[in-house]
Amino acid sequence: MILAIQHEDGTGPDLIGSRIAAAGVPLDLRCPFRGDEVPASLEGYGGLLVLGGTPGTYDVEIAPWLPRVQELLREAVRTELPTLGVCLGGQLLAAACGGEVRVADRHQVGLFPLRAHPAVADDPLFGGLPAEAAAVQWHWDEISVLPPGAVPLLWDADFPHQAFRLGSSAWGVQFHPEVLLDSARAWAKDDSERLGRDVSEMLAEIEAAEPALRAQWGALADRWIGVIRRTPSP
Repeated sequence: MILAIQHEDGTGPDLIGSRIAAAGVPLDLRCPFRGDEVPASLEGYGGLLVLGGTPGTYDVEIAPWLPRVQELLREAVRTELPTLGVCLGGQLLAAACGGEVRVADRHQVGLFPLRAHPAVADDPLFGGLPAEAAAVQWHWDEISVLPPGAVPLLWDADFPHQAFRLGSSAWGVQFHPEVLLDSARAWAKDDSERLGRDVSEMLAEIEAAEPALRAQWGALADRWIGVIRRTPSP
């Protein structure tokens, strides 16, 4: 069973969730903003998925469950439980393990190309990606310093820490591999006043890229599920 933490409405597992369902893997989705309890430990789980959301890494007044999520992330790294942190989830993973997160000089929203570090070639998740892969971005904060021992995997010119691995089986990403057009359209409506760009053009780019996004990030989700299945239960 995979434990997933969702931080607000409209930020569910989407494409990753559909791949988990297709694989027949149980998903325990906790929504602490609705009052769901964040488990005290990862005992009994085979994987941990921490999703994105509006709260910042250190916004404990807005999201008081974040410190407990960071405790779970540290536990996951320590016990080598397969873990994937997405956007805020990736930032929480970085901060929980000794990295740093800050408000970015400018936000990154829309479809952007990502480039691979050499370590991607041997990575269980990212090894199947092309040398340049587009992904949906939607963040105002950034991972500014990776945790000690982190292996950098993906980068772009403005935000160098787009994906990293900690230990054997914990990954953090700054981008949104789970997001396709429907979610982007809903987010654009909610954030329209602060995007600072042509929303119609941005959504058209995402729509045109959706088949490739579905294929490459769906395959990444499948590889992550494969890691979970190959990892002995704790």
